Amino acid sequence: MNNNILQNIIFFVGLILLQVTILNNVDLFGYIDPYLYILFVIIYPFRKDRIPVLFFCFLLGLSIDIFSNSGGTNAAATLFIAFIRLPLLKVILRKSEIDFVVFNITKQPFLKILSYVSILAFTHSFIIFSLEYFKFSDIDTILYRTLLTSIFTIVLTIFSLILLTRKK
Repeated sequence: MNNNILQNIIFFVGLILLQVTILNNVDLFGYIDPYLYILFVIIYPFRKDRIPVLFFCFLLGLSIDIFSNSGGTNAAATLFIAFIRLPLLKVILRKSEIDFVVFNITKQPFLKILSYVSILAFTHSFIIFSLEYFKFSDIDTILYRTLLTSIFTIVLTIFSLILLTRKK
């Protein structure tokens, strides 16, 4: 078995276990729910064929939903950010094409990574809370929870990216 495939499987399962055992039990101030599992969407290798990433991200979100009893909100949000990640990256990097063989998100300038992570985290949180509350009258709560959760998720994700990519 290819070493990268094995690493991706271990990372996939590890993020699910981390999310459902530890991070789902963190509820800071009643509004902040960290979603570190989106790190998989962020660092999954970029390829021309988008079907595998969409499948794995849907499976990731569905796994979180099954363990969290959240009714598909994580699957919908994770699938959406997996769908927009390549076009978003092209806009942020101002490139029309990306060389998939040599491209690595962690080798990009920090501000571009921060922009990429921030947009994905905000979009993910907004979709989750919009589907959770599902009332326009709760837009203030949706935006408040989205903002707080996104900030916490961005900090955790950037810290994790730094730990995963530091030179040994």
